[in-house]
Amino acid sequence: MMNRKVFALTAVVGLLLAACAPATPAAPAQQPAAPQAEAPAASPKKRVKLVINGTLGDKSFFDSAQRGMDMIKNELGYEVRTIELGYDRNKWEPGLEDAAAADDYDILIAGTFDMSAYMSRIAPQHPNKKFWMFDAGPDYEGKEGGCSNKCENVYTVLFRQNEGSYLLGVLVGELLKAGSLPGVEGRTKVGIVGGLDIPVINDFIVGFKQGFAESGLDPEENVLVQYVGGDSPFNNPAKGKEIANAMYDQGAAIVWGVAGNSGNGVFEAAVEKKLYALGVDSDQYQTIADPAQKATIITSMLKNVDKGLLRAAKLDAEGKLGYGAPESVGVAADAVGIADNENYQKFVPKEIQEKVKAAYERVAKGEVVVASAFK
Repeated sequence: MMNRKVFALTAVVGLLLAACAPATPAAPAQQPAAPQAEAPAASPKKRVKLVINGTLGDKSFFDSAQRGMDMIKNELGYEVRTIELGYDRNKWEPGLEDAAAADDYDILIAGTFDMSAYMSRIAPQHPNKKFWMFDAGPDYEGKEGGCSNKCENVYTVLFRQNEGSYLLGVLVGELLKAGSLPGVEGRTKVGIVGGLDIPVINDFIVGFKQGFAESGLDPEENVLVQYVGGDSPFNNPAKGKEIANAMYDQGAAIVWGVAGNSGNGVFEAAVEKKLYALGVDSDQYQTIADPAQKATIITSMLKNVDKGLLRAAKLDAEGKLGYGAPESVGVAADAVGIADNENYQKFVPKEIQEKVKAAYERVAKGEVVVASAFK
């Protein structure tokens, strides 16, 4: 009986002690992690693809376009790619078709009049893509199988090569009138080797003759013109050399190749004849590697395709690039001009340099209107 009471008392005491003991704090409940703000998605890099109906290495026109691609990559961080279709004309249209059908670009670029008809047909098939052309444009009016959508997704930049050529004509006319070039022996003739008898090439010639005439020398008598022609008018340096040699033999002191890679043959002829040459599109004094050929190049008429493409990329990034119509740029936009380099300073007297600068200002201000082969 006694043991049963003690047991009961002990149990009661135990319960009282347990009730009075401080409670063990419970482990805090796991709180759900605060949602992290999503990092802003990086803007995808634009992808720009250049398709050339030729090859790089002409040290002139197409190489200038490639410099533009390099500038777009370096200055804007875009992804760039160049496709060389070669000089087989049968490969140009299917090559452009394949390039346009791929999904590896945001902007596709092509140039030259040879690609105009192809672009007119192909660009409307890809309305969600952007296309650029340089030096020639598609048929925006949709005539004769041209753009079915007025090429609303195509931007075209045209260069006023007639204005740059006018400045070159002023320079050459003054040089030959002054007789200041060593070894010309009173020669007053200049030759122009054109790639093909087409408006864009004739635009160079028309502008040059207008500037040349300001020296007082008769361009019809003193400016010799011949075209390379044939299947490869812009990739036949042997023919360019042949024509240049004939022009030197006819009394030309200077020959200007306006014929892409064909024009590089002019420099070979100039070396052999120990006379002078002019470059085109790029500063060919800088792009030609052969020291003997470089030494013959007085200057080059610049057609800044590189700057034109970079300018287009910047305007496009700002939403300010005009699609659906061509844009024409010239001296006032620094799109064309004359290369001022070591040889220019060597061969061109200061007073003639000043005349060229004055002509540049007159054209830039619109005080001189340069004739054009385009109507």
